[in-house]
Amino acid sequence: MEYTSGNYEAFVRPRKREGVENKTAWFVGSGLAALAGAAFLIRDGHMPGDRITIIERLGLPGGALDGIDEPDKGFVIRGGREMEDHFECLWDLYRSIPSLEVEGASVLEEFYYLNRDDPNYSLQRVTQKQGQDVANKQLLTLGPDGEKDIVRIFMATREDMEGKRINEVFGKEFFASNFWLYWRTMFAFEEWHSALEMKLYLHRFIHHIKGLADFSTLKFTRYNQYESLVLPLVNWLSGHGVKFHYGVEVTDVDFDIQPGRKQATRIHWTENGQAGGVTLGEHDLVFMTIGSLTENSENGDHHTPAALNTGPAPAWDLWRRIAAKDDAFGRPEVFAGHIPETKWESATITTLDERIPEYIARICKRDPFNGKVVSGGIVTAKDSSWLCSWTVNRQPHFKKQSKSQIVVWFYSLFVEKAGDFVKKPMQDCTGEEIVQEWLYHLGVPVQDIPELAATGARAVPVMMPYVTSFFMPRKAGDRPDVVPEGSVNFAFIGQFAETRERDCIFTTEYSVRTPMEAVYTLLGVERGVPEVFNSTYDIRKMLGAMHVLRDGRELDVPGPKLFQHLFLKKVDGTQVGNLLKEYKLIPE
Repeated sequence: MEYTSGNYEAFVRPRKREGVENKTAWFVGSGLAALAGAAFLIRDGHMPGDRITIIERLGLPGGALDGIDEPDKGFVIRGGREMEDHFECLWDLYRSIPSLEVEGASVLEEFYYLNRDDPNYSLQRVTQKQGQDVANKQLLTLGPDGEKDIVRIFMATREDMEGKRINEVFGKEFFASNFWLYWRTMFAFEEWHSALEMKLYLHRFIHHIKGLADFSTLKFTRYNQYESLVLPLVNWLSGHGVKFHYGVEVTDVDFDIQPGRKQATRIHWTENGQAGGVTLGEHDLVFMTIGSLTENSENGDHHTPAALNTGPAPAWDLWRRIAAKDDAFGRPEVFAGHIPETKWESATITTLDERIPEYIARICKRDPFNGKVVSGGIVTAKDSSWLCSWTVNRQPHFKKQSKSQIVVWFYSLFVEKAGDFVKKPMQDCTGEEIVQEWLYHLGVPVQDIPELAATGARAVPVMMPYVTSFFMPRKAGDRPDVVPEGSVNFAFIGQFAETRERDCIFTTEYSVRTPMEAVYTLLGVERGVPEVFNSTYDIRKMLGAMHVLRDGRELDVPGPKLFQHLFLKKVDGTQVGNLLKEYKLIPE
């Protein structure tokens, strides 16, 4: 397997490898990683779909890409997916998956047309004092020390950041900045999370720094992630004969481990209380999704808090059993053993009273019923004790949603702190109490909040014990390689597998990149996997980010004024000078 970029290989159709029709493939889990892997086996590996089986413990596919309607509770989305132009593997996949919404178009084309016609941007990224505007909200307010921190981390090696927390490498000025407020709420970083992952995000998304304050670099699907991304892919796979087995819990995988050679030999599972499994030969491939950010998620309802489930966690327990068999299979406890540091809570709020959308419109400065971009991404209440954020995507967010309803996604990073209106932690709150806190930060008059929260909306809170587990400080070897050295028939896929490319986690892109690498490696597909977008090596992206990070201030040329004058004269009329002027880093 190799990484490539450019059009030379982008549109190549790989040739069929000899004997592929005699292989079988088994996927443990049915999240995006497994669905994508099955698609790559069919499209690029030429494997017949009926030779592929996807095993899932739950009753439906999609993993963290959810979007359901629970009749007795309401609509539920545990999270949302922010996407961009340069999810190279994701769009490589979805260019081949037919849209369920636009006749004759792919999912990629559907997404492209939607975001071209209705580009995303936020008109109110942050509020304070019960929904009021914030001065200087377009500035990142880093200051000299904060800027130096970012440059220092950016220039550091991966090894320098291994095992360290974010608060070990950044200073007070950085943590007081709008940059950190926008960054942490956009990506769900905490101060105790991985400095290495923070560094990878800076490199991966340096081209997003210009859109931190207004989300103008982000793109979103038409409906929730399940209906817009999962269903078209499942429909395509089913049409190719892929078999889905639900209600089957994989409990272990056996391996024959010899010097220089590793082979998966059997998958063990339970179904309807009965033990079962399948024996694997070297031509039977197995792709294992290890770990899970949504494992042990528990839903509450409008009158019941969501419970924190710290009990047995099947996805993590499976990885623990696998990891015990070889040092190359990772260290799950690095990620799964810190629930107080990896949990947060979200809630899906459905409005029932026509008064609430008026407050949404006042903050978002858009009509939430017009079918177009509404909030343009999350709105963060910067003075919230919970550090809460909420978003209203294009409505309806569910196809079956009433035209009079608005579906809102709400989440908080500080679930153990007492709220500002509801004087209790979010983790102890019912859906109704969460709505009260949200209405307070929307600017609803306090005397109206109890009645509106009781009858004007319906909320489903969700507690997720492991939702940021992949952000825990880690070192090389804590995550297994996608295809461990010596493997002849197995791979690890998903957020807890280690790609050799410079990508970062908590994205749909990573969930597609790892299975693409796995399939291309194990089948020897003669086409390169797209490398990560090279913005970190693009001087234009770097200068553009520098301009925004400095809040538009020109560069400080060191030395006396004479030297500054000579420097500006020297670069004037040169390519360097033109670039510096283009990005407003020196005077015109």
